[in-house]
Amino acid sequence: MTERENLVTVDEMPQHEGQEVTIRGWLYNSRSGGSIAFLLIRDGTGIVQAVVAEDDVSAEVWETAQNLTQESSVIVAGLVNEDPRSPGGYELHLRDVQTVQLAEEYPLALKEHGVDFLLDNRHLWLRTPRQVAILRLRDFIMARLEEFLRDRGFSRVDTPILTPNACEGTTTLFETEYFGDPAYLTQSGQLYSEATCAALGKVYCFSPAFRAEKSSTRRHLIEFWMLEPEMAFFTHEDNLDLQEKMIDYVITQVLQKKGELLEELDRDKDPLTFERPYPRITYDEAVDILHEEGLSIQWGDDFGAPHETAIAERFDRPVFVERFPAECKAFYMEPDPQRPEVVLAADLLAPEGYGEIIGGSQRIDDYDLLLEKIREFGLPEEEFDWYLDLRRYGSVPHSGFGLGIERLISWIAGLDHLREAIPFPRLLNRMRP
Repeated sequence: MTERENLVTVDEMPQHEGQEVTIRGWLYNSRSGGSIAFLLIRDGTGIVQAVVAEDDVSAEVWETAQNLTQESSVIVAGLVNEDPRSPGGYELHLRDVQTVQLAEEYPLALKEHGVDFLLDNRHLWLRTPRQVAILRLRDFIMARLEEFLRDRGFSRVDTPILTPNACEGTTTLFETEYFGDPAYLTQSGQLYSEATCAALGKVYCFSPAFRAEKSSTRRHLIEFWMLEPEMAFFTHEDNLDLQEKMIDYVITQVLQKKGELLEELDRDKDPLTFERPYPRITYDEAVDILHEEGLSIQWGDDFGAPHETAIAERFDRPVFVERFPAECKAFYMEPDPQRPEVVLAADLLAPEGYGEIIGGSQRIDDYDLLLEKIREFGLPEEEFDWYLDLRRYGSVPHSGFGLGIERLISWIAGLDHLREAIPFPRLLNRMRP
């Protein structure tokens, strides 16, 4: 067998029914029954059942098939036959099996394992069908988000990972040393995107963000990915409209094109089949809901996970909570001209207990007011001089938002914890593998 003789992938097998093909992959599982062996071969695109009959192959090939261990890498060749009982609806009747590497005893046997053990072996856990489905869904969702923005004239402009200042406050910064000066891992690319939107009009950055939060809830990661669009000449209302259309587009695309991934994850699709528009409530109305639910909160407090869940349970689709108190939001948010104690900001809460997936606001565009806020928040003016320049030279009303990729994926996939929504999660007290 030559390695490239009719080389195909598992997902291409339906196009080759009745033909001899070669597949390269790994042994996911196997079983034998007398003179027949059944090998489940995965190659990254899917899993196929390969059947080896002792009478149809040489003694050497039969012995090779019998001795394969879980996750051994192999090259197999055989005839493609349609079989509704097999994974993917097709079966491979083998004539040859070659071992690329005979795997040692595999740590992740095909049985239940504890979460800590699986996280310790995350590099191997990723090979299981459920994790493969999540990674494929993550890839699809991220691509559709960029597609949505690019179709509307946005340009991707990457922003620094190392920054000299804070965007969301100084208590959750990872500090490092930058040639004798302090520097920080970015919490957000927003401030830099405000600069690039003044050059390009509509931009977005798509990068990791870091928060040194000592939290171990199912909604928190230390390192996560954010999509952050920023738009010149966009009001608060424009901002919410864009967010709503974007979420609607992504979910529609998933339901239309990746339903098999949701089925692999046993995700009930019904909660994802809502329609626009999304309801909008004010912070004041949200506080009233929380008091009705018996939750303790004072006006001016930000919401925690229990608060977000209680609010979202009132609705069958995502809900915007807008006009937060200025005291619990970031320094750069535009005050409501009718009520300056609140800002033109909103959080988009997902249903089913998944909480905030988007946070955004209209940005302050007045130089004097922004300088006043920088001082009020006790931030170092010299580090924000360049940011103030954006209000000195051609300032315009502008808005933006940050979307947490792992939170969006967890909600759409119906995951219990964000740790499965990212290939290698960074959690409190966990940085390996």
